[in-house]
Amino acid sequence: MNKLSEKEFVEREFPMSERNFKSIQQLAYSHTGITLSSHKKDMIYGRLSRRLRKLDLPDFDAYCELLAENNNQEKIEFVNSITTNLTSFFREEHHFSYLRNEVIPKLQSSNARTRKLRVWSAGCSTGEEPYSIAMVFASVSSLSNWDVKILATDLDSNVVGKAKEGVYAVERAESVPQEYRKYLLFDKAHKRVKVKDRAKNLITFKQLNLLHEWPMKGPFDIIFCRNVVIYFDTPTQKVLFSRYADIMREGGDLIIGHSESLHNITNLFRLKGRTIYERVS
Repeated sequence: MNKLSEKEFVEREFPMSERNFKSIQQLAYSHTGITLSSHKKDMIYGRLSRRLRKLDLPDFDAYCELLAENNNQEKIEFVNSITTNLTSFFREEHHFSYLRNEVIPKLQSSNARTRKLRVWSAGCSTGEEPYSIAMVFASVSSLSNWDVKILATDLDSNVVGKAKEGVYAVERAESVPQEYRKYLLFDKAHKRVKVKDRAKNLITFKQLNLLHEWPMKGPFDIIFCRNVVIYFDTPTQKVLFSRYADIMREGGDLIIGHSESLHNITNLFRLKGRTIYERVS
């Protein structure tokens, strides 16, 4: 995508200057840790223009002034607008095969005394990831009397609300493997599917800014943080992965996105497989 000039910004529906965009960049970084590069100007303009229309504002000067007034409700809407929520059930399927075939047997042995399993889906978006995790756990009959809890969090309060509902258009379920479709209730009349309670009850959904204080104490056996840190700069990534290490069990698994890596970021994890890491001492 080509960079937009100052002139091109002004000629749009809402005047938006380079100064406006820099202000938006600074607010995004300070509030969320997200780094908005210049090639995302088009995307940011499109998403925030909806807010200007809704608020009946004339231009981005007015919108930036509103944000500068510490309007907390609008800052929530701002965060919800700039975050990207692209996901699907069983996305990067090898992670779920690894969870079923490697992680669960390991944890059944190491956690045999407590019979507890704790998982965190950080950046859960509209819920497809934690529901996929829950379906895998629900499918293991030997875990039926274990205390399994999945925490699912996201910065965007809107998508957390959607995730809690557990209702999706029927085409969203096309990526669910046949063996796990028993955890979905298909409503053909309304062309939608609903996640059944057997999987849904394993999950607690919460809104959470990863850069703020975490109310949970852990320790977690598994953390999924996929396609989240790509929006952060290197110093922020280093802090975040250090915090993940602090809240995980030694030997716990950290699973990241296909375009992410911990190389030169932290030595608290060792690579086990493709985008799969283990917490080390």
